[in-house]
Amino acid sequence: MFVLCLMAVFPMMAEDVVYLTTEQFKSRIFDYENAREWKYKGNKPCVIDFYTTWCGPCKRLAPIMEELSQAYCGDVVFYKADTERERTLAHIFGINSIPQVLYIPVEGKPMLLKGLYPKEDIVRIIDEFLLKKGND
Repeated sequence: MFVLCLMAVFPMMAEDVVYLTTEQFKSRIFDYENAREWKYKGNKPCVIDFYTTWCGPCKRLAPIMEELSQAYCGDVVFYKADTERERTLAHIFGINSIPQVLYIPVEGKPMLLKGLYPKEDIVRIIDEFLLKKGND
């Protein structure tokens, strides 16, 4: 509770999950209309949570993503994309069930996973796949 109050008073202390539109996706992540080969535009890995407001598992995932956006502040960018509002973006990735999470490393191909994963699994994916920690 105290941390939430501090975040409300000092919003610049940490990064929040950012709502991502289709146009923002094309400008920040990948312009699928003008590029044939995947090439991520960002300089930090990112996570995109595809959700809807009425989805129960999506509601359970949201606070996990918020917590992880704080824990990985400065290292990983966290986005949310509402599949009902951003239908084109959802269609591009073949999102037909939710939640689905797209993990995008700075180099290499992204990984799309369906379903609600436990926080520990998401942390492992971020550490190993996005940040390449623990692969020694």
